[in-house]
Amino acid sequence: MSRKLRVGGLVPLTTLDYPGQLACVLFCQGCAWRCRYCHNPQLIPPRGSEELDWCRVLGFLQRRQDLLDAVVFSGGEPTLQDGLPGAMEEVRAMGFRVGLHSAGIKPKAFARAVAGADWVGFDVKGLAEDVPAITGVERSGVANWRSLEHLLASGVDYECRTTVHWQLFEPARLLLLAQRLQAFGVKRFAVQLVRTARMLDPQLSDAPVQVMVPDLWQHIREMFPQFVLRG
Repeated sequence: MSRKLRVGGLVPLTTLDYPGQLACVLFCQGCAWRCRYCHNPQLIPPRGSEELDWCRVLGFLQRRQDLLDAVVFSGGEPTLQDGLPGAMEEVRAMGFRVGLHSAGIKPKAFARAVAGADWVGFDVKGLAEDVPAITGVERSGVANWRSLEHLLASGVDYECRTTVHWQLFEPARLLLLAQRLQAFGVKRFAVQLVRTARMLDPQLSDAPVQVMVPDLWQHIREMFPQFVLRG
């Protein structure tokens, strides 16, 4: 099954995508959402023009067994691929820890994938009622938050992160999001200010919008045992 995993790209070494681990990142091809700020739009189609054969990926990992700690399955949305669980098992059998980046597009598939992960970077797109305006897909907020429930119930180590483009997020909504996450039981939260060099929606400004929120970060920081602001 894992041989059918469609990999649209690979980062051979990163210290950022799995906290505390030297990792490589496999970018799985395909995503059902169309997030307006998406900076990997080439990974959205179910088939990509530069896919890597899974056997070649395994060969790369075999040569890195003594050099890397972990392999992160990112995307796109990796949990949409039926081959993901088998691929995760193969990677674990090679001695790597398994990381997963996901937005939980399909909660049942996400729950299956979480069971095979050691750490999850979970994309909370926004307040459930606001998510469709970001993804372009109705009820995507319901799916996103239901998958969050699965993650928190799993006991798997995680980080929840929200990407912010200030044309899509008012500071007050971000603060409310943080409050809801705290009430949900989230302990580790990161806010990532969007990278504007390449985005799916050309109507979004590619220049950073200056939003003066001197107290916002402190308020959010006080809500979580672990909080990180990136970008």
